[in-house]
Amino acid sequence: MATNAIELSTEARGFLKALASETRQQIMELFAGGVELTVNEVAERMSLAQSATSTHLATLREGGVLASRREWKTVYYRADGTRIRKALLDLHASLNACCPPEEEAPGCGCD
Repeated sequence: MATNAIELSTEARGFLKALASETRQQIMELFAGGVELTVNEVAERMSLAQSATSTHLATLREGGVLASRREWKTVYYRADGTRIRKALLDLHASLNACCPPEEEAPGCGCD
């Protein structure tokens, strides 16, 4: 049986997984405007344990949503705009392939 599954890139899959948690979505709001934060700063602002915060930040970094840099023993995190844009473009292309906007394919039944 044939399926019309959406083919997502690795970047798009990582992006969706990274942002699947409401907590991780809230964490990302902390990085608006190019802010850099440490694990401890995120943990404090979110009222989370440092271990839970580290796990969330790792998921966001692995999903291509955050970048990190190390300065001595401290790791600073920031939003990775380039990788976020790439994942969003890939996701957009995949969704358009599945369900193009009605003006491009009237009556496609993709509502």
